[in-house]
Amino acid sequence: MKIRPVILCGGSGTRLWPNKKNHQPKQFIDFGNWTLLGKTLDRIKGPLFDNPIISTNKNYLKDVKKHLKIKKITKFKIILEPSKKNTAPAILSASLIKDIPEKQPLVFLSADHLIEEKNKFNLSIKKHQKYLSNTNIFIFGIKPTAASSEFGYFITQKGTKKINKVIKFIEKPNILKAKRIIAQKAYWNSGMFFLRKDSIINNFKKYQNSTYKNCLEAVTKSKYRNNIYYLNKRSFNKSKSVSFDYAVLEKTNNINAIKLNLSWSDLGSWKEICKTFNKLKSKYIKQKNIFYRPWGKYINLFKGRNFLIKELFVKSRGILSLQKHFHRAEHWVVTQGTPKISINNKKLMLKSGEHIFIPLGAKHRIENPGKKPVRIIEAQVGSILRESDIVRYQDIYGRAN
Repeated sequence: MKIRPVILCGGSGTRLWPNKKNHQPKQFIDFGNWTLLGKTLDRIKGPLFDNPIISTNKNYLKDVKKHLKIKKITKFKIILEPSKKNTAPAILSASLIKDIPEKQPLVFLSADHLIEEKNKFNLSIKKHQKYLSNTNIFIFGIKPTAASSEFGYFITQKGTKKINKVIKFIEKPNILKAKRIIAQKAYWNSGMFFLRKDSIINNFKKYQNSTYKNCLEAVTKSKYRNNIYYLNKRSFNKSKSVSFDYAVLEKTNNINAIKLNLSWSDLGSWKEICKTFNKLKSKYIKQKNIFYRPWGKYINLFKGRNFLIKELFVKSRGILSLQKHFHRAEHWVVTQGTPKISINNKKLMLKSGEHIFIPLGAKHRIENPGKKPVRIIEAQVGSILRESDIVRYQDIYGRAN
């Protein structure tokens, strides 16, 4: 039996935007002729997978249909939620539609994850399919590349049939604790799941029976037209707003892990977006977008809606002006060298791989006191992203306002 992919596409992405009213859900952001939802749809093409199911809400319906058309996916189902109730009702409702047989293997994917090693990921799914039962759950873990407080973790032990059994979850620890649990071979909890339909039903009946009844009623009473299930609003809204992790995973002891050692990101911060552009920058560099300055040069890599990604190259002894902006904030990730950074009254030295945020209106400066060049990937976020939005207070090259 083929695996049915269910794509959870309800995230709002407000963490990325200073102006919450004009935010863009990150799964739909155009990063240069690609989006995260588009990459996810590419990943589930092929003989391993059945037609996709997409769980979303009415605000995103137009964008979802646009992406399906671009990717030439004509066979699909869309589950339209009348309100946001977190991942537990979303996962359950998508599983309960009549198109899915009882023993259907389902893989739940987030629309906003970037996984470039498609074959490696899909091979890991195929390998574990034979171990699915009517009660167990497999979760995908990512081998950490660094200690992070932005993700949850889990710890495993070897079980039967070479399966890794999850014995403990850790919710977004501080950096010190993250380092300790990584030393115990903890993995990041990716928020992706692999299980059968009957396992979902059995687990919800056991641990969240009221949510099960409400979602079943919402699906049974839903209106269906043009491949879209419009869930019954009254029934669905009776469900508790709760994550799948809290509703089920933290209560059952029948959880196994699929451990992945591959490049993965949820692009949940401008720091992660900058790192991704640094890896892909050769695709974006154009001669016409290189601008030379007395302190070095900068390259405009990509301009999106309300954001601009640049690479700054600061030569040895180069010093940018002490400046501020009225209409944009900036995120910097150092990729080479050791720059001296000034933000208002603070001065600090950054190393390669470190990140810093420059709030809107803060006076700031970059200096390169070293002999080697400094490289920084910069994300400008705001309503005006032009050089005109620079107020210079001090400048060794005579450009102060």
